[in-house]
Amino acid sequence: MTTSAPARIPPPRYPAKIAMAGNALARIAALARPLVFTNGVFDVLHRGHVTYLEQARDLGAALVVAVNTDASVRRLGKGDGRPINSLDDRMAVLAALAAVDLVVPFDDDTPRALIIACRPDVLVKGGDYTAGTTAGAAEVIAAGGRFVAIPFLFERSTTALVERIRK
Repeated sequence: MTTSAPARIPPPRYPAKIAMAGNALARIAALARPLVFTNGVFDVLHRGHVTYLEQARDLGAALVVAVNTDASVRRLGKGDGRPINSLDDRMAVLAALAAVDLVVPFDDDTPRALIIACRPDVLVKGGDYTAGTTAGAAEVIAAGGRFVAIPFLFERSTTALVERIRK
């Protein structure tokens, strides 16, 4: 009986698409333009998220996804035990998506400061948002960019999914 050496399994590629606070702005500045920016909790990734991120990416040459830190999620009042997945896990799952070029965490209640600092060409949110209700939209528009609200193709909600699982 012959034995062969175990196959070499390459490491995952997604860590290269995660930027931390110390190098986030430099990494964002190196991305192709037009730059698309979105943000969210992305606690339990579902079809609605994936569809939304693919549509957002189609609006430009690169997509940055800013993700709420665990403390930021708790301040949002998403419910007991949220987030379910840690920041590191949420960023890894997002970074593994082909539509996403860079994932960046933020700890503020809104990503307004990050949006202003990275100056995206397009700021994107889901269909339940407007430019008037979106942090950073006024600044993006004033700088010559645009705000896009992507209509929901699939009515999905992490909060509703979590409630259904817990029942």
